[in-house]
Amino acid sequence: MERESLEVDVLVVGAGPAGLSFALQLAKLAEEKSEELAILVLDKAEEIGHHSLSGAVLDPRAVLEMYPHAETEGFPIHSKVTEDALLWLSRGGKKTFKGAFCPPQFKNHGKWITSINDMVKWLEQKAEAAGIEVYPGFAGSEILYGDGGEVLGVRTVDQGIGKDGQQQANFQPGMDIQARLTVFAEGTRGSLSKQLIKDKQLDRDSNPQIWGVGVKEIWEVEHSLEGHVYHTGGWPLDKSIYGGGWIYGMPNNRLSVGFVMGMDHGNASFDYHAKMQEWKTHPFMRELLKGGKMVRFGAKTVPEGGLYSMPRSWGDGFLMVGDSAGYMNAARLKGLHLAMKSGVLAAEAAIGALAATEGNASGVNLSQVDSLFQNSWAHEELHKVRNFRQGFQKGFMSGTIGAGLVTLTGGKLPGGRKPMKADHELYVKGRTHDPKPTFDNELTFDKLTDVYHSGSVHEEDQPCHLVVGDTSICTDRCTQEYGNPCQHFCPAAVYEWEEDALMINASNCVHCKTCDIADPYENINWVVPAGGGPVYTGM
Repeated sequence: MERESLEVDVLVVGAGPAGLSFALQLAKLAEEKSEELAILVLDKAEEIGHHSLSGAVLDPRAVLEMYPHAETEGFPIHSKVTEDALLWLSRGGKKTFKGAFCPPQFKNHGKWITSINDMVKWLEQKAEAAGIEVYPGFAGSEILYGDGGEVLGVRTVDQGIGKDGQQQANFQPGMDIQARLTVFAEGTRGSLSKQLIKDKQLDRDSNPQIWGVGVKEIWEVEHSLEGHVYHTGGWPLDKSIYGGGWIYGMPNNRLSVGFVMGMDHGNASFDYHAKMQEWKTHPFMRELLKGGKMVRFGAKTVPEGGLYSMPRSWGDGFLMVGDSAGYMNAARLKGLHLAMKSGVLAAEAAIGALAATEGNASGVNLSQVDSLFQNSWAHEELHKVRNFRQGFQKGFMSGTIGAGLVTLTGGKLPGGRKPMKADHELYVKGRTHDPKPTFDNELTFDKLTDVYHSGSVHEEDQPCHLVVGDTSICTDRCTQEYGNPCQHFCPAAVYEWEEDALMINASNCVHCKTCDIADPYENINWVVPAGGGPVYTGM
């Protein structure tokens, strides 16, 4: 069957906040210049927003720059923050830091509590009104390159291939979408973005990217905490692990509760899901959730490396934005406003690059995004915390001292840029697993119960999108050296071991990408499935 092709001016892969902000800003700039650009946005989710994990505290700066009247135009503000605090937990108690005693990065008064799911749907409506084509259910599976190595577009995933790799009666080859400019906005550890970074050595001059895993639940509780935002530190993490929890009070007696943990702690078998469940057993959390009901679950990885871990985001025929390009402030646990701003900055570089030639946008012209970024408030924000995260690789005390110095000096530390190691480079062989957790199914839940509440589903008869490169590594080296940690680090019960054989339950996958990052041998490659995934909805 012949493969169809489609030509557009600009192709955006990923309809999250970064990708849609790029498309909207580019359309606005083109209209101001009376230029016509065919802009197409693809997303792998069956519906826009389904793969956008809901519930967030948004710094509205970027939204208000794009839409000064966003509040009256229906932007989904579920509440504004009226109270915030840092709670430092010990095994049986807590200390509360409020007001002047709350660290600056945890002050959120006046910020917006929103749903990312609702947020991207709002942006999608704006995009469609601006004449931008937005196609959900189309995943980019392969980058198309020209003879000179320039990016020419992407090929979408083939449909109708069985799990045996054979074409079925409903086989439909993916489409080749060619564009003068391709923008990669896939979010964390995008399957195409990671390959592009590797192929083009875009991270050659950067620190390695490091990652955090966030495990999250939405609860209906008996009392309202609407507008309240709390972050927690301390228990149950030991001093080798960077991370903490969040509690966001939403309307209708709902809470977004979650726990994020850095992946650079050295224990390949760390169970991120179990640790989040343990956090909920703290007396404060137990009382907070008493009588409530868990209604939604999700998990996501986030880039924590900061400014010095960001790869080069441009080249011949392409740009990268958002999480794919490392736009995340780990000190504030915020990236949405930076993702949106990255899209706007990329659009400002793109409009000039596209006008300079009738063919593919050149990397030389697209490189203007660097100077635009360096002169923006996004760079100013990230520059102030440029050495924040590195210190925590040397332990909690070192990281805390470093974080204090970073806050006092605006990121400047003796010696300048501090190096760091990739997460998997820090693993210690022979670590024993934590005791197997137990769950009461009222406050704490096993992975399968939580996955059920993610709505995740994949067509069973399709090739597995979790590709293990060399299974002998799993059964031989990994068993002996780490005890097959995939069965522990995956927060969604995708990997199981039965009779010394690896079983992959791909239908459980919530697209968090933890396995792609955490595997000590980098032997697991997460690629886009032919369809499916979590169904994250609004409040």
